[in-house]
Amino acid sequence: MKSFDDAPFLVIWEVTQACDLACLHCRASAIPRRNPGELSTEEGIQLLSEIRSFGQPLMVFTGGDPLKRPDLFTLLRESVALGLRTTVTPSATPLLTRSAVDQFAASGVARMAVSIDGTDPETHDGFRGVPGSFERSLDALRYARDLNLETQINTTVTQRNRQSLDRIANLVSGVGAKLWSVFFLIATGRASETDDLTADEYEEVFGFLYNLSKTAPFDIKTTEAQHYRRFVAQQKKKEGRTEEPSSPIASVIARQGGINDGKGLVFISHTGEIFPSGFLPLSAGNVRRDSLVDIYRHSPLFQKLRLPADFAGKCGACDYRNLCGGSRSRAFALTEDAFGSDPRCNHTPNNWSEPESASSTGVPQ
Repeated sequence: MKSFDDAPFLVIWEVTQACDLACLHCRASAIPRRNPGELSTEEGIQLLSEIRSFGQPLMVFTGGDPLKRPDLFTLLRESVALGLRTTVTPSATPLLTRSAVDQFAASGVARMAVSIDGTDPETHDGFRGVPGSFERSLDALRYARDLNLETQINTTVTQRNRQSLDRIANLVSGVGAKLWSVFFLIATGRASETDDLTADEYEEVFGFLYNLSKTAPFDIKTTEAQHYRRFVAQQKKKEGRTEEPSSPIASVIARQGGINDGKGLVFISHTGEIFPSGFLPLSAGNVRRDSLVDIYRHSPLFQKLRLPADFAGKCGACDYRNLCGGSRSRAFALTEDAFGSDPRCNHTPNNWSEPESASSTGVPQ
């Protein structure tokens, strides 16, 4: 298992929380107007330089809607010039024009990610809160394909769309996306716990994704469903499979293996706050006054998040804790304990019999 103590695999910068969509699940509770406290262009360039000092982590520009920032393309070009593999996740609003996609490609962006949460305008636009979002998403994806700009589709799994995931997968294939990034709901921001799946329903979706991954012409990645790795390991064991690292399932799991909130992942907010994840609202510092590298490597919060053996309940006792570790964001959202068990996992560890009652000592300061 890789050690992510010194450097993250993935750095996500929320360049703004401004967005013209009104998504029902929005982590950021985004609003149309930009916050005057956002990191400036100069601060952003300085941040990118510090991120590069980690090595070459994957760099994601997200929001809100990154296109709400007029300096976005300046920042993207700087990221690429520094040698970072750079991706961007624009919102499907009237700002996502073909000209914008042209500029993504010209800036050297490696991949553009667009969200698709349904298979028709009624479902997707109802989820995103703005008519026309579905068609804009498809137009941008198809145009990017014509430009040979790699794309991925992000889908948030909820009770509203879990029965149509097979059709969304067909859409992912149809537009030539390289990756289907499947997000599992965290009840933070505007997201409601009532839209979340049960632990058993998570397992059903895992089964669908696992079977699909054997034949799909795209990679599949899960976000905030760390226990999908456990599910895959269990299935491979049942099947007696010892796949080569280059196989589709094994290679994706290998890249994700061990990554968790604050462990291989760091998130910088629009105002410079340093979080273990965009879904875990516990700040360890701010890039305006703190070194991002120092916070990632040495802050008590990040260090404790890398010690799954110390987690409370089933997650701490689990035989898959180093591969999985449970969603720290979901544990915090549903139990107010970032170091407790993930309530959406139904796996029972070996020799586990006591009901979960212990609580960790809380968030280190």
